[in-house]
Amino acid sequence: MSNTTFDEEVNDLIAAAKGDLQLSGVAVEKVEDEEDSLIRRAITVYAKANFGFDNPDAERLQQSYDMIKMHLTLSIEYTPPRESDSP
Repeated sequence: MSNTTFDEEVNDLIAAAKGDLQLSGVAVEKVEDEEDSLIRRAITVYAKANFGFDNPDAERLQQSYDMIKMHLTLSIEYTPPRESDSP
């Protein structure tokens, strides 16, 4: 049994999460790394927080996403090198 009713909304949420991570400073190559568990978790939590209109867990999930995003943007492993970091 399969259902594709929400595929478009879910795909839009995945794209929005990736865009938000990039705008926040996460390196593009990291955002596109489908094997990275932290990136996958961030995208999943973002999608769960923003899916549908009547989500009782939306605020809690959004806070969780914001914390994951903050950790990613503060990590040198997930952000591109700054010019001041190069020799």
